[in-house]
Amino acid sequence: MQAKGKKGRADEAVALIGKLYGIERDCKDAKDPERFLARQQLSVPVLAELREWLDKTRPAVTPKSALGNALSYMHDYWGKLIRYTERGDLPIDNNRVENAIRPFVIGRKAWLFSDTPAGAHASAVIYSLLQTAKANGHEPYAWLRRVMRDLPAAKTLEEFEALLPWNLHAADLISEMVR
Repeated sequence: MQAKGKKGRADEAVALIGKLYGIERDCKDAKDPERFLARQQLSVPVLAELREWLDKTRPAVTPKSALGNALSYMHDYWGKLIRYTERGDLPIDNNRVENAIRPFVIGRKAWLFSDTPAGAHASAVIYSLLQTAKANGHEPYAWLRRVMRDLPAAKTLEEFEALLPWNLHAADLISEMVR
């Protein structure tokens, strides 16, 4: 921990990363082509500064330190870290994915107490389905009620596929939420 008001080695990088997120915040509502253009004009120069800082700082930091590990990670994955600037539809980070898998990580401990491997598998499948419903903007309980109600009557592949979360619209589930 550094003294209050004192600058550490990572502060410059943190400020540059903050600029990148500021650019993303400013073009959050832009269409993909406009976001791509903003990234090319604004983010790419900031990333060049960040790369310059990385190349200057990395040799002066002990590789096994916390900062050294972070710098090695940044260096090793640089191409992947900047990939989002090549398109307007890619997010700057994978926070959405991390948040989506968090319940699985938490559930992993709960599955230790499943009586059988089949029970653990069934729990994981249900978890996956509910998270997919959430990812598609549905309230999981309403989606599950709809599926459980309509599944016995489904006979064709089209009828089964119509129940998948990405094929249902929010309006289809309204009746399930008011019950």
